[in-house]
Amino acid sequence: MNTIRWGVLGAGGIAATVGADIAATPGNVLHAVAARDAGRAAAFAAAHGVARSYGSYAELVADPDVDVVYVATTHAQHHEHALLAIEAGKPLLVEKAFTLNARQAREVVAAARARSVFCMEAMWARFNPLIRQAVSIVEAGRIGDLVGVRADLSKKFDYDPAHRLFDLAAGGGALLDLGVYPATIAWLFAGRPDTVQAVGSLAPTGSDLTAALQWGYRDGRVAQVYCSAAGDSPFAALVTGTQGWLSLEPRVHRPTRLLIADSTGQQSVAAEPQAGNGYRLEVAEVARCLRAGELESPLAALDETVGILDVLDDARAQLGVRYPADDPR
Repeated sequence: MNTIRWGVLGAGGIAATVGADIAATPGNVLHAVAARDAGRAAAFAAAHGVARSYGSYAELVADPDVDVVYVATTHAQHHEHALLAIEAGKPLLVEKAFTLNARQAREVVAAARARSVFCMEAMWARFNPLIRQAVSIVEAGRIGDLVGVRADLSKKFDYDPAHRLFDLAAGGGALLDLGVYPATIAWLFAGRPDTVQAVGSLAPTGSDLTAALQWGYRDGRVAQVYCSAAGDSPFAALVTGTQGWLSLEPRVHRPTRLLIADSTGQQSVAAEPQAGNGYRLEVAEVARCLRAGELESPLAALDETVGILDVLDDARAQLGVRYPADDPR
């Protein structure tokens, strides 16, 4: 496979941001875009140098010249659009949150595996070099045995019942929009928790506004995951061990500094400059997997994506947040 031709489902802000990095990643090109409004898709194509535009998602996944599909629609549409791409036999990258809940995620993963189609969640934090370095440091035992993890991502959103973050039908809520990042970070260091306790507050629409999760492990480790759409926070992640600690700063999803404290003292590691919007590493990983014939990325295991949604489902249930899609079929 030489140049990899991408088709994008959705013509919103994230499609433009990630699309720019797709186009700027060597060996990749934006080939097609689709939206429910053909005019919007055409405008996106003209603005971003995309060769083809479609007024329906089905038309794009049927394009024989599309090598891989990036699902950039809203959370509530990910399940449907991922299955649409898989049915067409198209490899796909699905924007976070992968789906609304773990049941939907399992259906997408099962379909991809049944059709032998590559599938990956677009969780860019998994490919961040500083985060990967921090995980390696902990796994090597440099800070001793793991004691606990604290991770936070918060951003203030002014309340608007029409905004997707406050709309339950659209998969609104701080957990899926923000909390999925610190949950992923905690999982990378500590794995699946044995217990989950959640407290928080709700917006007037019933979506989760603030969520504080305490993860427990049978061996005594703990993880604290926090997110809020009610106020900003500069804190990213702190990992403590029996012989030291490390922190990822200043934001959990895109740290630019890693601080390490152990018996030798403190060390600060600055991130290497990254061109573009920060998504090129995940684009490059998709391209690597496709060229190597791999159906899943070892850096973004689908079973972990499902497991994290299991935890977030549990937390939402404790907070009293329910999506229409949560109802069993």
